[in-house]
Amino acid sequence: MTQRTVDPITFAVVKNALDTIVDDMAFAVMRTARSPIIRDVLDYSVTMCDAQGRILAQAKTVALHLGAVPDAVDVIIEKFADDVEPGDVIVLNDPYEGGMHLPDIFMFKPIFFKQRLQGFAVVIAHHCDMGGRVPGSNAADSTEIFQEGLRIAPMKFYSQGKINDTLVSIIRKNVRLPELVLGDLGAQLATCNIGERELVRLFERYGEDNLRGYFDELLDYGERLTRAAIAAWPDGTYEFLDHIDNDGFSETPIPIQCAITVKGERLSVDFAGSSPQVRGAINSTLSFVKSATYLSIRCALDADVPNNAGVYRCIDISAPDGSILNPRMPAPVAARALTGYRVVDCVFGALAKIAPKKVMAAGEGGNTVIALSGYDHNASEPYILVDMINGAWGGRYDKDGIEGVTNPSQNMSNMPIETLEARYPIVMQAYGFAQDSGGAGQYRGGLGLVREYRVLSEEVVAQVRSDRSNHAPYGLFGGKPGACSANFLRQGDALEALPSKFTMTLTRGAVIRHEQAGGGGYGDPLKRDLSHIEADLANGKISREYAERFHAVVFDGERIDPDKTASRRAAQA
Repeated sequence: MTQRTVDPITFAVVKNALDTIVDDMAFAVMRTARSPIIRDVLDYSVTMCDAQGRILAQAKTVALHLGAVPDAVDVIIEKFADDVEPGDVIVLNDPYEGGMHLPDIFMFKPIFFKQRLQGFAVVIAHHCDMGGRVPGSNAADSTEIFQEGLRIAPMKFYSQGKINDTLVSIIRKNVRLPELVLGDLGAQLATCNIGERELVRLFERYGEDNLRGYFDELLDYGERLTRAAIAAWPDGTYEFLDHIDNDGFSETPIPIQCAITVKGERLSVDFAGSSPQVRGAINSTLSFVKSATYLSIRCALDADVPNNAGVYRCIDISAPDGSILNPRMPAPVAARALTGYRVVDCVFGALAKIAPKKVMAAGEGGNTVIALSGYDHNASEPYILVDMINGAWGGRYDKDGIEGVTNPSQNMSNMPIETLEARYPIVMQAYGFAQDSGGAGQYRGGLGLVREYRVLSEEVVAQVRSDRSNHAPYGLFGGKPGACSANFLRQGDALEALPSKFTMTLTRGAVIRHEQAGGGGYGDPLKRDLSHIEADLANGKISREYAERFHAVVFDGERIDPDKTASRRAAQA
C-alpha cells in the first residue's frame, strides 16, 4: 500500500463514476435478459476489474458471486496472458477452473485503450439450464460433477469480434432451453459492451497513467479503511460452529467450523474442522467460500468502505483440501450456495464475538430453491421454473429482522406470483408468512415465508434444495432460535412430510408446500418492548401463546396487562 498525492475531488468523481458504470451494467442485465431467474429473481452480478484483475467496483448484485471473481480472473490472465485482443470475450463455468457451479457462466470482456489492456468488464449470470441429468442443472442429489451438465473451460466466446460458432453449437445441443440460454448470454455481452464503452470514456477524459493512479489509490483507500476497522477490534481467536442438516443421502449433520483470528490490522479465517467433502452436491469451491467470507466481514465494516479488492488484502482465508469447503474433483457442487450461506452464518457467529453491534443473528439459512420442470402446451414445449424463495433476517442489535427479503449475502428478489403463473403451468396456492416462526428476542427474527405450488401439467420433475429443518437458525445474546423449515407433499387428501433435499416426479394436481425457517432472535426476549409485542399480535406475526411463552406477557382480556407482565418478567429473570 503506497501513499500518494491525489486530488480529492477527482478521486471522488472517479470513484462515483465507477460505481455508476457498474450500476448501469446491472440495470442492463435486468432489462435485456430473457429468463425469469435473471430478469425477475435477479440472480446475476456485475463488476469492473483493472488490467491486473483487481475489482475496482461492484454493483449491488449477488454478493456471493463477486468475491469469487479474483480467482476466476487469475485463471483468465494466466491462460490468455499473451492472447487477448480488442473484441475478445471470454467465458467459463467450470468450478474447478475458476467457476462456482455450472449454471453460473462468467463472462469477461477485456477492455483496451490505445491498444493496451486496461481492465475487464465482468458479468456472471445464473442460466436456466446447462444440461445434465436434471432440468435446471442445480440438483442437490448429483454425486459427481459429470452429472451436473456442460462444463465450459475458459475459452473465447468472441475472438476479435467474431463469434465462436463451435461453442454456440455445443451449448445449443446440450441445454434444454437453448434460446433462453443464448439470449441470456447475449444480455451478458450487451452489458459487457456498456462497461467497455464507459470505462474507455474515463480513460479518454483522464488519461491512461493518471486514471491508473486513481485506480491504485481507490484500492489503497479500501485497504486503509479495512485495516483501521480491524485494528479497532480486540486481538484474539474467535470460533463458531454451525451445521448443515445433511447432504441428501445421509442424515449425518455436516459441521462448518470457523475460527477468526484478529492480529493488529490483519485478520485470518480458518475453516479447519469443517466436514470432509460429501457425496451430495453441496460441496463448495474455495473461491466461493472466500466470497462468502469476504462479504460477511464487509458487512461488519462501515458503510463508507468501498466494495473493491483493497478490502481483501488484509484478510487471509483457508480451508482444508478435500473438505466440503475445498473439494477435489469430481465432487459435485451444483447446490453449493447452501453451503455458502452456512459459511456466512458461521462467520457472522464468530464476528458477533468481535463486533456484536455490527452483525445479526442467523437468518433463514439462505434462499430455498424450488425447481419444477416438464412440458406444457400438449407436451410440446419444455419449461424449467427455478424459484428461489428469499425469506428472513435474524434480529439485530437495535432492530427486528426483516422478512420477505433477500439473504444478506444476496441481492435477489422473490419471483412475483403473476410472473410465475403467467409463464408456467403452476398455480401458487399460498404465499405468506409463517406465524411464530421468528426467533424471540429483545429484537425478534424475521418470519419465514410459505409457498405452495400446485402442478397443472401431466408430469413434473420437482427438485427442492432447502436446509435448517434440523438445525434451527441461531439466536444471539439470549435470543431464541428461529423455527425450522419443513417440506410437504399434498396429493388428494394425503399430506406427506418430505426431506429437506430431494428430487421426485409429480403428476397433475400435486401440491408442494415449503415452510421456510425464521430468523434467530437478538437479545433477551424478556426485554422486548410491549408496544412491539402488541404490534406483532395485531399484524398476526405472533400468537398469544408465543407472547406468553417467550415474553412472559400476561393478558387482561384482549389487552396486555403491563403491571402483571412486569411482575412475571421479574420473577423469571
